[in-house]
Parts: sequence; structure tokens; C-alpha cells
Amino acid sequence: MDVALLLARLLLASVFMVAGVAKLADREGSRRALADFGVPTLLATPLGVLLPLAELAVASSLIPAATAWWGAVGALVLLLLFVVGISASLARGRKPKCHCFGQLHSEPAGWKTLARNGVLAAVAGFVVWQGYGGAGPSVVGWLADLSAAQVAGLVVGLAVLGVLAAQWWFLLALFKQNGRLLMRVEALEWGPGGGATSPNGSVATQPSLGLPIGEIAPEFELPGLHGETLTLESLRAAGKPVMLLFTDPNCSSCTAMLPEIRRWQKEHAEELTISIVSQGTVEENRAKSTEHGLRGVLMEQEWDVSEAYKVEASPSAVLVRPDGSIGSQVLEGPDAISDLLAYAVGKRSRLPLHSGDQEGAQPHLTPGDAASQTASKGPMVGTPAPQIELPDLNGTPVSLSNFRGEKVIVLFWDPECGFCREMLPDLRAWENDPPRETPKALIVSTGTEEANREMGLSSPVLLDEQLVVGPAFDAPGTPSAVLIDEQGQIASELAVGAPAVLALAQAPQEAGA
Repeated sequence: MDVALLLARLLLASVFMVAGVAKLADREGSRRALADFGVPTLLATPLGVLLPLAELAVASSLIPAATAWWGAVGALVLLLLFVVGISASLARGRKPKCHCFGQLHSEPAGWKTLARNGVLAAVAGFVVWQGYGGAGPSVVGWLADLSAAQVAGLVVGLAVLGVLAAQWWFLLALFKQNGRLLMRVEALEWGPGGGATSPNGSVATQPSLGLPIGEIAPEFELPGLHGETLTLESLRAAGKPVMLLFTDPNCSSCTAMLPEIRRWQKEHAEELTISIVSQGTVEENRAKSTEHGLRGVLMEQEWDVSEAYKVEASPSAVLVRPDGSIGSQVLEGPDAISDLLAYAVGKRSRLPLHSGDQEGAQPHLTPGDAASQTASKGPMVGTPAPQIELPDLNGTPVSLSNFRGEKVIVLFWDPECGFCREMLPDLRAWENDPPRETPKALIVSTGTEEANREMGLSSPVLLDEQLVVGPAFDAPGTPSAVLIDEQGQIASELAVGAPAVLALAQAPQEAGA
């Protein structure tokens, strides 16, 4: 019994130690996970720190025999809270990422997560059930009683477990890295090496977005704001085209569009079904929906639908025909989305065709079409860049003219934007290991000083609280970026979405190679 109790305590201590350290290493992810589980935003930030500290305290208490019972009680309480939180989310049809082990391992909270926490709660309950004085021997005392052969066997066993764990972690990291590399390769194929250049030789950083027109649209099943579940098939049931709008409640450009979206839903209800696929928490989206009187808001937690439709930025939209096929490429930004709406309701005879298409051919959207991507084109290449003068995170005014004589990438950012959060690891990697002759980055961001500091970026971050700089560059949303040359002139078209931004970051290196 003593050995079983000791092993139970060591198992719990190991789990809580790893979970606590991993969460502290990714406090922003922990805060976001708590918010996704319904914790109010004001409480999510302090709890994002207090929870891992509590887990570390539990792990430390489980080791000495004198405090082991109290440590088991703490473990049982935390695990039961986790079980209740996960069960409540599942009951509402939501599966937010558990972020149980920080960036080491995070998956949608489901029955598997619930079962794991239930088993650990049973282990903690077993130790608690033994009573205050029966939590098992001291770890140090138990080790002292082992023979030399037993100690050697224990060391070998731990070493084998360590090697297996290291191999598992290496494979996981390799899979993730390969995924990022594939995304970069795809982006670079549309950069300088991929033939996507403008007539004047500047870099055209944005590939065609979305699925091929005419391909069957991916099916999905998503929860609404009031417990309902909707599918693409149910949205098409009325026999009308469906416009899917991809938004984020923390995206400022998305929020600015909400009154317009409501007007569209009212005026064009007989011609078009407009449904919003949103990130964030149910509470955040319900508040926005109620304020603006929106209908058809669907909750996406794991980017599955965005990835299936190849959406890379918010706000974005895509048209699905009544027969369930793709009717447009993905358009980004308010102006381009307005063009798509006009086409969908018959106020445009067609969207602009690619230069190689013939009149009357299948409508086709490409990044080069001025009308279809007006919000993504940005200022004209070769013209002086709009002036920037904003405070950095220390309150010091910084101007774009400070970078005269150097190439600089102006990156439009929002720390609460879901697409920005997904891109953050790649941006950090780019900063830590910049390519040869890479330009400097100047980040123009919304949000609070604290939220921007938590990103841990080394490039200058300027706060654009009034949202004046992004519109001056015609930036439709975040993340997006544009290259400024040594003379302070626009040197690229506007890149929208993580792959296009990464391609833009690599372009000067390729050009100089």
C-alpha cells in the first residue's frame, strides 16, 4: 500500500509540476484558455498566473510525507474544478483548447480530456481517502531503504522514461515545425521566387486566396450563440447563396463592419444567407451580436473551418453557391467584402476577371483584380509612404522618418486577433533568427500596452489606439504588412495574412541573393 500511495503522489506531482511550469511559460495562452472556458476577461489575466502557481504549490506539497495529504486535497479540488469546467463547456456544445500543458500539449477539451482529469481525480481521492497520517512514506526515506540494485533499476527505469518522453517531444516539435515550414514554402512560392511580381518589378506578396471556384465547399457543423447547431447544408436549405463571413470579436476592423453586416442581413435576406463564423468566447460574441442585432453567428474554436476554406485573416468572406460549390475566392477587408456582397445580390454583373480570362467566363477573383481586392492592394508602389508618428510601449514618439536609409516592414497587428496569435511563434522565430539583409520590422498595433508587452517581441511596437495608421495604408485587417524602401517609398503591395507577410519578410533577402 505504501508503494502504491507513493507512486500515486509522484504521478500527481509530476503532472502538476509540468502543467504549472508550461502554463507560466505561456501566460498569454493560459489567459486566453481561461477566457475561452467562460472566465470573465478581468479575472482571466490574474487567474492565468495564479492557476499555474497553485499547480506548482500542489506538486511541491505532494513530495514530503508531512504535507502530502494536503497536497492531495489541493490536487483533488483543482481536478474537480477542471472536470466541472470541461463538462459545462461540453454541455454547451463548445470544445475550447484546454491548454492543460501550455505549448507542450494543447487540444480541444473533449471526453478524452474529461476522462484524463477524472482518472487523476480518482488517484488524488485515493491518497485523500487514506487520511492525514496515511499518505505514504517520505520519498527520501523510501529511497534510503532501497538496495543498491533497486536504486540502479530505478535510475535505469527513469532514464528510459526520460528518453521516451524526449523522443515524443522531439517528434511533436518536428511535426509542428514541418507544418510551419510547409506554410512558409507555400508563401515563398508566391514571393520573389514564385513568379508573383508586379510589372514594375516590385514584390507581389499575396497569392490567390481560398479554394478553387467550382470545388465542393467543405461541410461543417458549428454551435450558435444559443445552443443551436448549424451546418453548411442547413444554411443552404433555403436554396440561396451563402456568404460566410470570418470575424473575431477582438478584431477592430471586424467590429467596425458589424453595423454594415446587420444592414446587409436585413436588406438582402431574400437573396442571400449571410452567416458569421467567429472566434472568441460565446460571451464576447453574444454581446456583439445583441448590440448590433446580428443573426447566424457560429462559434469556431479550433480554426477547422477557417483552415478548410483557407482563410488567413479577418475580416474575410467567401461565397458558397446554392449547389454547395465555391462561388468566389476568399476576399479580405471591408471593401473587398462589399464587392463580394454586391456581386452575390446581383448589383454587379460579374466580378473582375483575371487578365487571361475571356468575357463571359466563370467569375474569378485574383489578388491582381483591383476591384476584388481593393482593400488588400494598399498604397501604390513607388509613392511616398504615409507618415507614421506614434508612441512606443514606453510612450516615446517614433516616426517612420527615423528609419530613413533602411528598409523597414510595417506590420499591422492586434494582440487579440486570432490570426495574429497563430502567427506569433513564426514572427518570434523570424526576429530571433533574421535572414541575411532582412529589413527591420516596425509593428503598428492596437490593444493595451500590457497586451503588447506580453507578446515578447523585440521589434519596435507602436500603439495606434485611434486606428489612424492602418486606414492610411488601406490595411483591411490584421495581420498585414507593407515594405518601405530606404527613401521612404512604398516598395511592395500590401501583404495580408500570415503566409503573405512571411513571404514579404523573405523578399529582400531573395532579391539580394
